[in-house]
Amino acid sequence: MHILKNIFVFSFIISVILVVGCVEQTTEDTLVDWRDTELTDIATGETFRISDFKGSPVMLESFAVWCPTCLKQQKEVQTFRLTEGNTSNNVVHISLDTDPNEDEEQVREYFENNGFDWYFAIAPPEMTRSMIDELGPQVVVAPSAPVVLICEDQSARLMARGVKSPEDLQEELDQGC
Repeated sequence: MHILKNIFVFSFIISVILVVGCVEQTTEDTLVDWRDTELTDIATGETFRISDFKGSPVMLESFAVWCPTCLKQQKEVQTFRLTEGNTSNNVVHISLDTDPNEDEEQVREYFENNGFDWYFAIAPPEMTRSMIDELGPQVVVAPSAPVVLICEDQSARLMARGVKSPEDLQEELDQGC
């Protein structure tokens, strides 16, 4: 099982490197801002941009459907969303699939099977590249349970690696950017 997990992680990292390497390099002036990339909510088919949520905090989890650590993190997010007395009610939650080998049907099956009810979208390669440029490659290493806190002013920071409990998520929100 451990060897299989390592193979998945290695395959994912190689896929990300290939996608990032294939994305046309642009000048600083034309670099895509990942917050302005149009995404499609797989549940509703509606399009949105992270920048649409300016004025509200956003928690974005980068994930892959094959990643058990991602599932653990999303279950913690689900608990966080249901916890009384926290400020999660005004937080926008987005799960962003950054595995270039996964498609809409896989992601739809994943969130439906797990009972998740927030935004789920697939990152286009140019968005993935822009996120890596700003936040570092760790933002797309699914087994590290990457979560990005995007503040009301759209500044963003990558939270600590590993699965974050509802208490950890609340503390991050309270701490701000």
